Amino acid sequence: MIVRAVFWGALGALAWTHAGYPAAMGVLARLRPRPVARGDVTPSVVVVVSAHDEEDVIGRRVENLLELDYPAELLQIVVASDGSTDGTDGIVEAIAAREPRVRLLRCPREGKVAAQHRAVRETASDAVAFTDANTEWRPDALRTLVRSLADPEVGYVCGRLRLESPEGANLEGLYWRYEVWVREQESACSSITAGNGAIYAVRREAYVEDDPKFGHDFGFPYLMEQAGLRAVYDRDAVAVEKPATEQEDEYGRKVRTIARSWGHLLTGRALRPTRPLYLAQLVSHRVLRYSTGILHVTLLVSNLMLVARAPFYRLFLFFQLAGLGLAGAGKARLPVPGARLAYYYFVVTKSTVAALVSYLRFGTPQMWDKARGTR
Repeated sequence: MIVRAVFWGALGALAWTHAGYPAAMGVLARLRPRPVARGDVTPSVVVVVSAHDEEDVIGRRVENLLELDYPAELLQIVVASDGSTDGTDGIVEAIAAREPRVRLLRCPREGKVAAQHRAVRETASDAVAFTDANTEWRPDALRTLVRSLADPEVGYVCGRLRLESPEGANLEGLYWRYEVWVREQESACSSITAGNGAIYAVRREAYVEDDPKFGHDFGFPYLMEQAGLRAVYDRDAVAVEKPATEQEDEYGRKVRTIARSWGHLLTGRALRPTRPLYLAQLVSHRVLRYSTGILHVTLLVSNLMLVARAPFYRLFLFFQLAGLGLAGAGKARLPVPGARLAYYYFVVTKSTVAALVSYLRFGTPQMWDKARGTR
């Protein structure tokens, strides 16, 4: 009886986080929408670029920001160099010498969030936007991004990250398109549960200088909710990045990212009292999603223990093993339909377990490294 309950509990949790919850958010977004009162506003903005040894891309990144369709007198670009030891600082200084809107902020090597905090402390503006060194913004990205801040209920807004090849081909995978759709539904009726570091903005008075071990991408949305504000998504504010060339290249980055997320959850910071709906979102989209690896292991082990009980369990075990075989075919690059997606799902699922182990052993990682192949 207990094993059967464990099996169905794990299966139900997986089905809910991957299918039931997105469907519920989609329905709620249509039945009880909460529109954002966007407006054509141009607040003064400081755009912070976090950089550590980014000499290959930092010049292009700053030039891209200088080309934004935004009033020049209302825009400042700050490169927060987190202890860079290559030519990053020199490149930024050369640009700053001819362009007064650009500033280099040298920071000791303390991690990305610590550099972001320092940049916010040492600047003044109505809003602060953040981006990464390997990102490119569309010309209207900033103007589009800040329009949500016209709504006094909004404290944080995240734009859309597109994954493209250098030739401009869209490389967004099925999983990423699915994840972006879920965020759209969350934003339409409530608040998003996570953003992305490529493109987001915060109302300055809403900025929280939190412990630098805890990043903005997961932290700021729930901190906004705890402060009585919303964290929303605007798909029309577009940033572009080159994805990692191989799924394995992204594995280490995912482990570090999810390990930070486990820190938010297991310390209880993300689950402090707030709106019941938002707490349900965090459990459904984050707690259960980051537990995917544990749930799959639990499902497989309990299925093996039940295999002699009924034909259903034997059939279900066959499907589980077939899924692992399909992932193996994806790793081997065999031309089998669905194999590439199955392997991607396996890598992501495996990273959730590795991230939890990493967090329990070493705590929340403060430093960050570039994913190979993304520059």
